[in-house]
Amino acid sequence: MNGFGSPAEANYPRMQRMTNSSSSPSLLNDSAKPYTGHDPLGSPASTLFNDFGGLSISQRRKTPNPTASEFIPKGGSTSRLSNMSQSNISAFSQALFSHPSMAGPAAAGLAPGMSLSAGSSPLHSPKITPHTSPAPRRRSHTPNPATYMVPSSASTPVTNSASQPPSAGQVIQKETVGGTTYFYTDTTPAPLTGMVFPNYHIYPPTAPHVAYMQPKANAPSFFMADELRQELINRHLITMAQIDQADIPSVPAEVDSYHSLFPLEPLPPPNRIHKSSNFGYITSCYKAVNGKDDLTYCLRRVHGFRLVNTKCMSLVDTWKKIQHSNIVTLREMFTTKVFGEHSLVFAYDFHAGAETMMSRHFNDPSADAYFTKRKWGQHDGPLPRQHAGLLPESLIWAYIVQLSSALRTIHTAGLACRVMDPTKILITGKTRLHVNCVGIFDVLTYDGSQSNPVAVMPQYQQADLISLGKVVLALSCNSLAGIQRENLQKAMELVNINYSSDLKNLILYLLTDQNRLRSVNDIMPMIGARFYTQLDAAQMRNDVIEEDLAKEVQNGRLFRLLAKLGTINERPEFQKDPAWSETGDRYLLKLFRDHLFHQVTEAGTPWIDLSHIVSCLNKLDAGVPEKISLISRDEKSVLVVTYSDLKRCFENTFQELVAAANGQL
Repeated sequence: MNGFGSPAEANYPRMQRMTNSSSSPSLLNDSAKPYTGHDPLGSPASTLFNDFGGLSISQRRKTPNPTASEFIPKGGSTSRLSNMSQSNISAFSQALFSHPSMAGPAAAGLAPGMSLSAGSSPLHSPKITPHTSPAPRRRSHTPNPATYMVPSSASTPVTNSASQPPSAGQVIQKETVGGTTYFYTDTTPAPLTGMVFPNYHIYPPTAPHVAYMQPKANAPSFFMADELRQELINRHLITMAQIDQADIPSVPAEVDSYHSLFPLEPLPPPNRIHKSSNFGYITSCYKAVNGKDDLTYCLRRVHGFRLVNTKCMSLVDTWKKIQHSNIVTLREMFTTKVFGEHSLVFAYDFHAGAETMMSRHFNDPSADAYFTKRKWGQHDGPLPRQHAGLLPESLIWAYIVQLSSALRTIHTAGLACRVMDPTKILITGKTRLHVNCVGIFDVLTYDGSQSNPVAVMPQYQQADLISLGKVVLALSCNSLAGIQRENLQKAMELVNINYSSDLKNLILYLLTDQNRLRSVNDIMPMIGARFYTQLDAAQMRNDVIEEDLAKEVQNGRLFRLLAKLGTINERPEFQKDPAWSETGDRYLLKLFRDHLFHQVTEAGTPWIDLSHIVSCLNKLDAGVPEKISLISRDEKSVLVVTYSDLKRCFENTFQELVAAANGQL
């Protein structure tokens, strides 16, 4: 199938077999023989389509990366406990989609749109019974392969079916919803015949459009990029940070339905008189967890404010409906006296690791030197330039696109931002902006005597455009001193010398009074094709992150396998049998554990290869018919078993443990 849902070309290429690129002698072999399933597809225990997995590790780097966080096998070494039997990648004996019947174990059909990804290991979460008819869900839901029936051209008709059988190539799907069984024909065009898929997980190489944009050629190929991993870890640490209540007693344990408060900025002293330059009140900010949904939020507290008019809640409700990628969403507002005085608290979404634009770009006092008045005899310093004291123009346009997009959404809703200020604009990552503290001014300055409070919003919207112009001018000068009235001419000269005329015209348009009401849409022609540049950058960033996600998409499944294997191996006692883990099926699993982790080279040194471990686990999860040799530690016994046998032992043993844990034994 192509990307538009139409049938692919008739000459759809056959999928090539994945070959082993590791030095492991017991890894994938390119030989193939007809696959014979160990259980019919229609049986409840079928795992043919439930478990497809494996590993093919690309070694196409130009240069090795010894610092990558991966296991690198020793080149040229052979395993002492290497595989002594035939190894293969099984191919289907027939074309995958041209099966005549599913009665035999060697023939299997794959319904159109069905996922090839392996499901969870033996104990997975049960499927939630849907509450609607399956008809509207057939496109978005990956159905259970056991519920599929053969095409009407086969010899197994649908019993008690009053309708005419569908044409060849269509699949009749059966699904039970609320006790009612539905039969309906999946009209998705059937894929072409001749496709061959691996019968366990194979890891594909990096997509070429992502590989060619990678800034680091030696990035880890098994795991996500270190930079992204570190950023996510930092966000998790900040989200889970807590305080010692004994050290900061002024922070209450609970506020309304929120608990685990953590100050996000230095707390003001108790006797502080200075008020916020933005809101006219003393404010403080906390991270807290809502006990209703266990999610983390940001609480902005306005000290000493007593709400006397609740009509402003209509504006708060409007703010709560706004969802935008560049706006920190307001979730709720409430009053409290837990802090010892009347306080107004606004709850916003929490963006861990965010910093204000003020701290990111305007925290260097030396940047104001160009606008500082010189004493007699002092000479002006060198003129700031891009990448040499000034921000690159591409970054400024990226900020303009995001801020104008946020203002457009706010103004369309009939509201005004009123907090377009570097101290209230958050930056996450490298260039992602979030307008913070929206809605606070609407509550603090609400005038209940006005019959229509929204009537003054056009004036505030004009002020938003002026504030946007000041922010852009400050970014262009890399200094807040540039937006002062006495420095405007000098600041515009600096913009004229270093930046394009479009940026200059945009700043002049936003800061110049007009005879008519302006709109944020008026600056769209000035942005022009730069909007597409930002869209392209965002999509490329999405491709890179998706590729990093694809590297670790199977980690949870492999971890569940290892966790279950760990509960079985070396268990001291079970059902008053101290030798339980050393007998029967458990002994095979113990030898398989040694086959995974405890192999050595001919010289007796540990043989460590992550590709071998992942490949064997994927084959175990899929239960492939490939044979392996398991050697006892004293090397006196050699057992030749298949992965399907190991999987049966694995599932039965773990089910026995679960039954005992639930008191069923």
